[in-house]
Amino acid sequence: MRVRPISPERLVTELTDRVLAAAADLAVGGPPSGPVPAAARPPARLRVAVDGPPAADPDRLADALVDPLRANGRPVLRIRAEDFLRPASVRYELGRTNPDAYYEGWTDEAGLRREVLDPAGPGGSGRVLPSLWDAGTDRASRAAYLDLPAGAVLLVSGALLLGGGLPFDLAVHLALSPAALARRTDPQMSWTLPAFGRYAEEVDPASFADVVVRVDDPRHPALVEPT
Repeated sequence: MRVRPISPERLVTELTDRVLAAAADLAVGGPPSGPVPAAARPPARLRVAVDGPPAADPDRLADALVDPLRANGRPVLRIRAEDFLRPASVRYELGRTNPDAYYEGWTDEAGLRREVLDPAGPGGSGRVLPSLWDAGTDRASRAAYLDLPAGAVLLVSGALLLGGGLPFDLAVHLALSPAALARRTDPQMSWTLPAFGRYAEEVDPASFADVVVRVDDPRHPALVEPT
């Protein structure tokens, strides 16, 4: 593997190009299949994961991709995994600082798949729910459904997104060394560190994500590329 330093601005540019290329490839070669000629099919929607611990700030990177993608003619919908948490009674069943519960059951992956990823995928209706749960009030968000047009890009950001088989078309993983993760994690959230240790060991997202970015120093990211 080759580690290529890159500026934060250039990273956004290269990721935008990668997303646009993936969207074009999916529209040309991907499903749906059947009697409708490829040229007559509507452009496919692309489901993109920006995965990383809070210390890596995946939300910020996903937000930075919105305007460049729209400038290139792609409708974009931003989804945050933290808007698809399970109720507090489920998340805190084993205590408020249980790393195994955080790793295994904080995000409502079934709800994220049902309300967002499947409808945005091949053959889906395109009718998606931008948020499911308000963790602040611990109640359903009561968000209205949105119609995601053909050719749109769905950007989903959050932690621990790549271990549960969620159907993404392109996965970006923000990687930190254990030391950098511990250093940059909010002390009040240090109890989550064992969860990210499990994620690195059991899932190893850096081994299969389409794009891996090292962000030990957010001012000096680096792309991890095959040689």
